[in-house]
Amino acid sequence: MSRLPRGVVPETVGPGQESVWDYPRPPELRPSSALVVVVLGGVEICRTTRALQVLETSHPPSWYLPREDWLEGSLRPGEGGSYCEWKGSADYLDVVSGSIVLPAAAWTYLTPSPRFAAIAGHVAVYPGRVDGCTVDGEEVRAQDGGFYGGWITSSVVGPFKGSPGSWGW
Repeated sequence: MSRLPRGVVPETVGPGQESVWDYPRPPELRPSSALVVVVLGGVEICRTTRALQVLETSHPPSWYLPREDWLEGSLRPGEGGSYCEWKGSADYLDVVSGSIVLPAAAWTYLTPSPRFAAIAGHVAVYPGRVDGCTVDGEEVRAQDGGFYGGWITSSVVGPFKGSPGSWGW
C-alpha cells in the first residue's frame, strides 16, 4: 500500500474490488477487455473492448479508448492542452454529436512518454461531460473536481483525489 496522506483512511475493499491506494506512483498502464461505451446526444459515439486504463495512487482509473473505435466525426481538435509529469503533453479534443459540441471534453497524447507509448492513438473522455459512460453495462460516476478524468465504478474504492478535502494529496 502507498504511503497515505495524513487523515486519509482507505475504504474497505470488498470482493471484486480494488483500492486506488494500492495503485502505484508513477502510474501503471493496464489493458482491459471490458465493454466500454460512451454516449452523447443519445448517440453511441464510442464502443470498444480494447481500452487501456491508467492506474495512479488516489485516482480512479482513467480510460483511454482507441481513436478508431470512436464514431467518425465525434472528435475534433480542441483548444488547449495540459502536461502530465508521467505521460507528457496532452492535446484537448472537442466531443461532437449532431449539433452538440463539448469543448475540451476529451484529451489525447499524440507523442506520450516512452513508458506510456501504448496510449498514443487513444482518447480519454471526462465521463461527467457526456451523457454517459458505461463499463460492462455499469454506469460510470465521474471523479470529483473539474481537472481529473477518472471513472468510478463499483470495482474501485477510495477516497479519491478531487473530492472535497483532498487538495494537496
